[in-house]
Amino acid sequence: MPGPRLPPALWFLAVAVLAPPAAAVSEPLPVTWMVDGVARDGLLALPAAPPAAGAPVVLVFHGHGGTARNAARSFALHRHWPEAIVVYPQGLNTPGRLTDPEGRRPGWQHAAGELGDRDLKLVDEVLARLRQEHRVDERRIHATGHSNGGGFTYLLWARRGGVFASFAPSAAGGAALLAARGRIEPRPVLHVAGRADALVTFAAQERTIARVRELNRAGLGEPWAPGCTIHPSPVGAPVVTFVHKGGHAFPAAAPPLIARFLREHPRTGLP
Repeated sequence: MPGPRLPPALWFLAVAVLAPPAAAVSEPLPVTWMVDGVARDGLLALPAAPPAAGAPVVLVFHGHGGTARNAARSFALHRHWPEAIVVYPQGLNTPGRLTDPEGRRPGWQHAAGELGDRDLKLVDEVLARLRQEHRVDERRIHATGHSNGGGFTYLLWARRGGVFASFAPSAAGGAALLAARGRIEPRPVLHVAGRADALVTFAAQERTIARVRELNRAGLGEPWAPGCTIHPSPVGAPVVTFVHKGGHAFPAAAPPLIARFLREHPRTGLP
């Protein structure tokens, strides 16, 4: 015989007590790295309770003209994946390929060898410091970014692919992949694209996605999440596309999808 029913107020209290507690969230704090004698700034969010086996790492790159603080607000991956170490680096003034040719606004190098490889060296220094100061899960080092920052994640794949588990660029071209010579190891990729993007056109992003699918030997697509299609890969490097109706702006629906994708794709072949 069923027991007495709880009043609604007590029922909600019981659910709150029995439900597993949400992971604590630590807000990003300022951090500085020295790269070739230049102070490079950013924000660093550490997990309140780091996993015993080591924390995942996510590097998040803002778009051209953006800031680390804006990236922390819009991506908010320290909230969507609180068990991870999340780094929001700040770019330096950089000539833009589509806007700002004088380089009056911050961004990231577009190609290997450009600007003395200052940003590739920054990534090397960021990861070296994290390994020195924290327990890092080497199977779960990821990168994501928007626009110029998304293009930089593709450069990381082309030039530092052996370090990373997966990538999630948004509103980005893949010039680094299209121009790359030599072997690029397949890696899982989630690409966010807006059909009405007037800056990095959807047609240009489709060419990049086609190149990514070619590198990953990704086949026909099937649903993965609302608005998302996954292209399975026989080499463990699926390609997910999140195509929205908007323009170049980073969509608010993207961060939880990015967090889910990165969680689901650790680097294989490591102990």
